[in-house]
Amino acid sequence: MASSKCDTTSICWDFGDEREHPIHRIHSYPARFPAFITTNALRYAEERGTNVNIVADVFCGCGTTAVEARRHRKQFWGCDINPVATLIAHVKTHFYSDTVLKRYFESIKTEFYRTRPTSEDYDRISDRIRYWFHEGTIDDLIRLDQAIRRTTPAGSRHRKFFLCGFSNVLKPTSRWLTKSIKAQLDPNKPSHDVFEEFDKQFTLMRKANSRNQMPNGAPMARIVTQNFLESPAPEYRADLIVTSPPYVTSYDYAEIHQLSTIWLRYASDYRALRNGMVGNRYGARPPEPSSIDALGPNVSEIYRALLLKDRRKAYSTAAYFIDMDRAVQKCQHLLNADGIAVFVIGNTQYRGTKIDNAGHLEVCLKRAGFSHIEAVKRKISQKTMTPYRDYYGRFTRDSSQRRVYNEEFVVIGRKR
Repeated sequence: MASSKCDTTSICWDFGDEREHPIHRIHSYPARFPAFITTNALRYAEERGTNVNIVADVFCGCGTTAVEARRHRKQFWGCDINPVATLIAHVKTHFYSDTVLKRYFESIKTEFYRTRPTSEDYDRISDRIRYWFHEGTIDDLIRLDQAIRRTTPAGSRHRKFFLCGFSNVLKPTSRWLTKSIKAQLDPNKPSHDVFEEFDKQFTLMRKANSRNQMPNGAPMARIVTQNFLESPAPEYRADLIVTSPPYVTSYDYAEIHQLSTIWLRYASDYRALRNGMVGNRYGARPPEPSSIDALGPNVSEIYRALLLKDRRKAYSTAAYFIDMDRAVQKCQHLLNADGIAVFVIGNTQYRGTKIDNAGHLEVCLKRAGFSHIEAVKRKISQKTMTPYRDYYGRFTRDSSQRRVYNEEFVVIGRKR
């Protein structure tokens, strides 16, 4: 299925020519693909005669493609169903006056130390938050949340900047097991001072922002929080799509971002964010046999193998395959003639059954009428030294633990 990691024009998808910009590291985000993928995709498209003015990312996550598109003076449109992701993306694609940031930070600090939460403030704290945080930490987080909202204008990009920083100190100050991608409690985790962590986070974000001034003529990125599968297409079409869809049986983004979802008031129950997510495994129903058979023998084989092990997982995987077929069809309509779509996706497995996400994506591209389809294998360099995960989802070098994929695919198609 896959060609070599470097194609005939010597575009290598394993690594980039420049060090990644620090703005991409202002907030943790699982499975964020490397920024150089967008640069390589732009080069790939333009070498093939596609004049790229507008770049789109239909699963834009924390805005990696958006930042790099702006850096190359391209218009950008992107969407994601996860409001935590789009908050990060909005912050990363803006440049802020350092003087104004320092002034707001000092105001937040002053307000934090003079704020005293009321009994009504405590009553609004959910049991879920009480589960993850020590009582004293909750007190400080209430104070910090209120300080940010009292000192920054509602809806402003400066409020988004500081709420993004607030979001990224939640896990360090909680009892969430450090570096775990699963919701795992660590009862022995030491308590961290909330404002001290926020101060460090502000310093990190401020330094990254100081180097994030975009070139002259860089258009503003347009990023919206919406479900790509259910939303109307934007008013314009793209010349290049660069995106990384979710991988079935991999990350549960609603669970991973539950602390931010609740504290930032995006939902009172983080599980509500699962509704509409690609391949949502909660409440998935048996698919129509014809809809599975229409996707080809590979999908049928995987689905029937999973049915023997876990029916709910089989249903959710089927939903994922069907959703991805719909997503590719919508991508085809989103592109201009001769536009190119670049997908970054990895294969997964469940209880011994290999799930060929990349192969399915190739089939979807063919079904949607794309031509010149390529699937190029690339190594996931940051995982090559730690290719295993322990029970809690942390990377490890222990070969007795579960091996994780250390490669993925760049799947490319051109609109006829």
